[in-house]
Amino acid sequence: MKIHIKNQEEIKKIKISSKLASEVLEMISEYMTVNTNLEKINKICHKHIIEKQNAIPACLGYRGYPKSICISINDVVCHGIPNKKQYLKEGDIANVDITILKNGYYGDTSKMFFIGKIKETAKKLCEITKKSLYLTFKKIKPGIPINIIGKTIEQETKKSGFSIVKEYCGHGIGKNFHEEPQILHYYNRYQNTLLQENMVFTIEPMINEGKSYVKLMKDNWTVKTQDKSLSAQYEHTILVTKTGCKILTKRKKEKIPYEFNNI
Repeated sequence: MKIHIKNQEEIKKIKISSKLASEVLEMISEYMTVNTNLEKINKICHKHIIEKQNAIPACLGYRGYPKSICISINDVVCHGIPNKKQYLKEGDIANVDITILKNGYYGDTSKMFFIGKIKETAKKLCEITKKSLYLTFKKIKPGIPINIIGKTIEQETKKSGFSIVKEYCGHGIGKNFHEEPQILHYYNRYQNTLLQENMVFTIEPMINEGKSYVKLMKDNWTVKTQDKSLSAQYEHTILVTKTGCKILTKRKKEKIPYEFNNI
């Protein structure tokens, strides 16, 4: 497993792409409302990325993916394809996943949106998913095994009675959309590579309200829960620093620090 440790010039470019990705999530929030068409949301994001940010929506055309962003609603775990026939409904929970390519480097992030008034179980699912991600930021520093990330997410999720999707994981990111290392969201004792300063990767736990089993739909992209239970996901791009980590895709209103000192 070859992990590319980033140099300062690369980190500078990844920071720019990551900030742009977080800005798209901030921009689109006002459109995440009842009766909004999913294709409209996709088009707004596409136009913003191309015209305002002078960047590339990295999802578009990636391995044949047909849209510029992913929108995953309710029982869709990930890779939901926006279409003009689907509208946001009262009570939906929706994940919007944005990946930006700028100056040859990628930044990747996603978050959940609440559409109108949602059920308490849906709210709890999203809160636990976000909390499990945030807790990992307090553990990351050079010299610790990478599986501390999955262990932290698993411990928090188990307390809630929810389940972790195991088929999809976080990943290294930089000049490529997906690089080593894989970041599992559950504990695997064999995933014991040590974290190093200037590693960059995503953490993106996918947590299901019911069982962890998922199914791939006929479009070969959309992933749903097998038992039709709700699923939630939050994602950030992370830089390992000398003393902890930086959250490169942190949004302005997000109630977490940009930098964590864990020494």
